[in-house]
Amino acid sequence: MIVHLFDGTYELFRHFYGLRRFNKGKDAPLGAVTGVLNTLLEMIEGGATHLGVATDHVIESFRNELWPGYKTGDGIDPALWAQFHPLEEAIRLMGIAVWPMIELEADDALASAAHLAAADSRVEKISIWTVDKDLGQCVSGTRIVQVDRKAKAIRDAAAVKEKLGVEPALIPDFLALVGDSADGYPGLEGIGRVGAARMLNTHGRIEDFPAHVLGERRDLALLFKKLATLRTDARLFGNVDELQWRGPTDEFSGWAMQSENEKLLKRCLKAAPPQLQ
Repeated sequence: MIVHLFDGTYELFRHFYGLRRFNKGKDAPLGAVTGVLNTLLEMIEGGATHLGVATDHVIESFRNELWPGYKTGDGIDPALWAQFHPLEEAIRLMGIAVWPMIELEADDALASAAHLAAADSRVEKISIWTVDKDLGQCVSGTRIVQVDRKAKAIRDAAAVKEKLGVEPALIPDFLALVGDSADGYPGLEGIGRVGAARMLNTHGRIEDFPAHVLGERRDLALLFKKLATLRTDARLFGNVDELQWRGPTDEFSGWAMQSENEKLLKRCLKAAPPQLQ
């Protein structure tokens, strides 16, 4: 089987601002939610059977206690923020496993789900659907891959190394050195992508760097590495069978009618495997 892991937060942002280009600021209350559901359904119609969606139920996480500049929910458009929790409910009613994260982040959920699924020998491949470079650290050989829908690219371990210059396991170290503006930490001044890759390919992990390489900045680099390292210990499911889509729940019809998504409901019912209902 193939397990598909989906970044719900990223997709909500993508659909929201995609619609903004056409609606002139007149946002439909659940416009972005509907867009995400349509994307998930397209995956199912394309043959996906086992799916899980990670979301940020709140933007802050344990990382905010480690670094004051770490990303928060400040500045998120209210019309977008208002669709975060309705998205989680709609995905659940659609019958798809959803993991709303509070102390951890959606990226941690994706990493944890990949870790759990990889332990099952029945799983042939795990596809992580996100462009976030953080998730590259989860890629393993050709079994755990990262799918970039925007670039229409599937990146295995070799492709991740070609893109960033380091193997997947060293991505937290790489981000610690160069920083991640999206997450709000700067990295070490004077170290760029090429230099960071060269240092890591020469010395390995930051913990293994000779003392003179980073000097007094070593502790700061290790702090940033902790921010960049995704957690894999979230207990999201006990068995990958829990990720098998069996069609929408009975409550989904009410949600679809109320949100004027009758067409989406019909497609869900048509796509649902009869033997599993």
